Amino acid sequence: MTEMFENSKLSTQNIKSLQNTSDSLIDLELEYSREELEAYTQNRLKGISKKTRWWIEKASQTFWEQTQGVISYNTINRLREYTLNNWESRDAWSKVLSFAKGFLGYLSKLRMDQRYLNFSIFLEMPKAIKEKKRTTDRVITEKDVERVIKFFIKRWKAGELSRKKTLSHVTQTLFGAYSGQRPYTIARLRVDQFEEALKLKTPTILVEASQDKIRMEHYVPLHPDIVPFLKALLKIRKKQGKEKMFDYNSYEQLLKRAKISLERGDLIKDPNKRHFVVGDLRKFAEQMADKIKWDISNKNYILTHGVSSVDWSNYKHPLPEFVYQIYMESWENVHLVPKEAYELL
Repeated sequence: MTEMFENSKLSTQNIKSLQNTSDSLIDLELEYSREELEAYTQNRLKGISKKTRWWIEKASQTFWEQTQGVISYNTINRLREYTLNNWESRDAWSKVLSFAKGFLGYLSKLRMDQRYLNFSIFLEMPKAIKEKKRTTDRVITEKDVERVIKFFIKRWKAGELSRKKTLSHVTQTLFGAYSGQRPYTIARLRVDQFEEALKLKTPTILVEASQDKIRMEHYVPLHPDIVPFLKALLKIRKKQGKEKMFDYNSYEQLLKRAKISLERGDLIKDPNKRHFVVGDLRKFAEQMADKIKWDISNKNYILTHGVSSVDWSNYKHPLPEFVYQIYMESWENVHLVPKEAYELL
């Protein structure tokens, strides 16, 4: 009983001691050992890359140099100021200050003292100045798409590309421009999907969830101008159904080397970015939407853009014939095929 009473008395004294301590962290000082810091550091170093390892070791070294075993307002604030002044990038600040916060959390659990963690409020990152949003300076026009097609035709006529490869690249350009599909999707589409689509009265390809970046199965209409090129490509390639439809890698590399200038390249500040790239096909479809007043719901569905709401995930399920019909109301009078391209058929 006496022992229990003594323990109770000791506990009461501790509580009184805590109550007498100032409520402000400004006046509080806590201790930790170098061994505790090293133990935490070694635990963080397990199974990480060489670059990340360097930052953890640097953050640990900096923490000890600036605090020397004492956790207080002065030492933690000194650590923060040193970090902000010694490194210029927010990424570096984040690495060092996050390590410090993690160690304070570790100490609070190790010593069963929440007060260590409370000092984290002095390690907040400075607020970043947000840049004002502006419209893109990358404008893709019908002439840009036609220029890409003419480039492949010119290479074919010069004997630098086979008819099969030229037909594949021209068809891919048209499909990307008319459908706005991501490069991720275009590279994964198969022969059998186009074969099935061309059998329909309203040619519409079904893109599988695994072929879409956001894993959304959806229908994509095939514009009438594309159909003869798709048929010619399927006939000349004689590929099996599960094979990829387009020579995507070859297409991407040719565009990179060609450096086809954009019509409105003058709007782009960086000269190295004034050339057509694969992703510009999707950008063209997005920008064309405003010009032809493309139904926004139909556009977002086909491009799987802005479709993360409950409406799309639980209620909407457009039928292919209706997707095609609404699409054609806007795209029917858009013609991107230069006359030279018909020589491939």
